[in-house]
Amino acid sequence: MAAQAAGGKAEHVRVAVIGSGFGGLGAGVRLRREGVTDFVILERADAVGGTWRDNTYPGCACDVPSHLYSFSFARNAEWPRSFSGQPDIRAYLEKVTDTFGLRPHLRFGAEVRGARWNGEESHWELDTAAGRWTADMVVSATGPLSDPQIPDVPGLADFPGKVFHSSRWDHDYDLAGKRVAMVGTGASAIQIVPSIQPLVKRLTVLQRTPAWVMPRMDRPVTGLERKLHGVLPATSAARRALLWIVREMQVGAFVKRPVMMKTVEQLAKNHLYRAVKDKELRAKLLPDYTIGCKRILLSNTYYPALTRPNCEVVASGLKEVRGSSVVASDGTEREVDAIVFGTGFHVTDMPIAHRVTGARGTTLAEEWKEDGMRALRGTTVDGFPNFLMIIGPNTGLGNSSMILMIESQLNYMADYLRTLDRTGHKALQPTAAAVKEWTDGVQKAMETTVWKTGGCNSWYLDDKGRNTTAWPGTTGAFRRATRNVTLSEYEPVPAGTSAAPAPARAGLPVPAAAGEGAA
Repeated sequence: MAAQAAGGKAEHVRVAVIGSGFGGLGAGVRLRREGVTDFVILERADAVGGTWRDNTYPGCACDVPSHLYSFSFARNAEWPRSFSGQPDIRAYLEKVTDTFGLRPHLRFGAEVRGARWNGEESHWELDTAAGRWTADMVVSATGPLSDPQIPDVPGLADFPGKVFHSSRWDHDYDLAGKRVAMVGTGASAIQIVPSIQPLVKRLTVLQRTPAWVMPRMDRPVTGLERKLHGVLPATSAARRALLWIVREMQVGAFVKRPVMMKTVEQLAKNHLYRAVKDKELRAKLLPDYTIGCKRILLSNTYYPALTRPNCEVVASGLKEVRGSSVVASDGTEREVDAIVFGTGFHVTDMPIAHRVTGARGTTLAEEWKEDGMRALRGTTVDGFPNFLMIIGPNTGLGNSSMILMIESQLNYMADYLRTLDRTGHKALQPTAAAVKEWTDGVQKAMETTVWKTGGCNSWYLDDKGRNTTAWPGTTGAFRRATRNVTLSEYEPVPAGTSAAPAPARAGLPVPAAAGEGAA
């Protein structure tokens, strides 16, 4: 099923999957289980793994327990730690690829440069770096943590030293004995800082906003545990279920009663006070917003690293680069040899949105420009027939495993295919009214969450202050909401037509975006 060279006839498949991280590989497994073998997985890199392939920075690890941060259909009895590191997670994804026979479907070096809906033929046309394909359906699994974001800092282009983002770590550059500036204090930075602090001559941490940090309850998984999980798979399933239940019970504090977070906040303060005795440094590291408003971080080594003599915390963001010096907003200036950006990713402005053109001749980015990202059940968008997203708008989590959300969307994808077969329709698109009802329900539920009331500005929010990233409910509620395609929320798209804006349709039930009543 290799695509033809540019200019030749494109190869046709039933489904084209974009990306080979957890979402893309999961889609491949589910397609095969549904009896669909006519598909390709288009990957821009030369290996599978997504964010766990790209992020190889020192100390890179997951902050969700391993037995929950894995597919339910591919439980791993051999996790070495309760919170596993990047090499183990990437190895797991390689194993999933082989175990479920996905290698023949993979196309590496196939970055999608453009995908356009052809209304005359009722299929998608994809232009990639490896050739062209057409597909009845496109499943975008590019993920929100795939394209690094480096701020436009005056003078950065003229910096004579080394510059790289945490997700594009330069392993050929030796940090030993260097003066290093770490820009940002998010999830990557708190793993990088303690990993490089013992090596560097001087480490300057430029902190725009302090993070709440909780202890990391990590430990090796014993040989006895691994053997037990291997011999009795039910024990692994029980462990996963327990981890899931604990996290489901936490959701109420995040989405309905943020005042309950005060207890957790006190635990985080105690963690800070035990590790940092210097009052001035402690004051810099103590957030002034409700815990959970920004992502809660886990580390036992971050605070101790900041107390070391060769480490300095500048409680101000990077304003400019002046020659070989970094200059903070408060005027602090430090000469450095290297700048490492731990400044996150394009989450609310996902780059793939600029490359996907729907039936109205507009891109996803253009459709989302005024009102922000939106999708029915986090998966489909009006005007984009047979286009599904894995980890789409408002599917992110603040306290549990994204694999749970991915598997729910895979259920929805599978039923979407079955619905096409059952109805005989070649293409479906959600009605504009259904997308609006769903989005309004999600945003209404968002009003009581800690992300909206906690007093912070996080990467969950877009440039207009809307939270288009997080899911304001339990993973169980989302699972129920995506169990089946509700046909009344869709309309067929006949061949030879464009998807004109759908008229508002009254009477659609407001989806229980955050509640336990999601159907």
